[in-house]
Amino acid sequence: MTHRSSSNDRTALVVVAHHRADSLTAHTARRTADRLEASGYRVDLLDLHAEGFDPRMTTADQPDWGDREKAYSDEARAHMRRVLDADVVVAVFPVYWQSVPALLKGWIDRVWNYGFAYGRSKPRLAGKRMLWLGLAGATADDPITEAMHALLETSLSEGIASYCGFSHSAVGLLTDAEERPQRVDAEGGLLVGDAVAGAEREAQYADFDRRAREAVEKFLAAEGVAA
Repeated sequence: MTHRSSSNDRTALVVVAHHRADSLTAHTARRTADRLEASGYRVDLLDLHAEGFDPRMTTADQPDWGDREKAYSDEARAHMRRVLDADVVVAVFPVYWQSVPALLKGWIDRVWNYGFAYGRSKPRLAGKRMLWLGLAGATADDPITEAMHALLETSLSEGIASYCGFSHSAVGLLTDAEERPQRVDAEGGLLVGDAVAGAEREAQYADFDRRAREAVEKFLAAEGVAA
């Protein structure tokens, strides 16, 4: 668990779902945490892989539809407390198969559980705000990106965050996350280009950082938070 102090009493839980600390996902999460801290948030940085979170469902954490007060595992309850303590939750993840990776999906399955995140007339997560930052290998001009963004909004903002009582949820789709550009051709085949290098690579990732920052600032501005 990583806490970063702030003079403000608002808390942002930044959830990183990647197996490598040197990944672009982890880099983006750290920069996002810096941006939130600069906006006055106390940041709780949750690196699911580094903290050893097990995404596999267990008997202890299986919902009991007849008992919404079920006491889940110690691990799940510890994560529930971190979600409860947060005013804002930001998930940073690579887009796999137009969805979230198993590490993040398992966290939602085990932690955003019946009786805690949903299943009550007064949602415990009501009023919280959610930002999903998904890193995609597709290029910005690939026609698939529009459908990908719409699918993520439906499954994440509507199917999960809204269902659990969040007052606001948005998806920031960050394209061009790979060194080798990827496109899908008219026949559905994957076209992988040459890796960028040198000044071109620096420019690509500077632009990526800019777009990630703008996604966070847009999210904060939508909630009337000074950016």
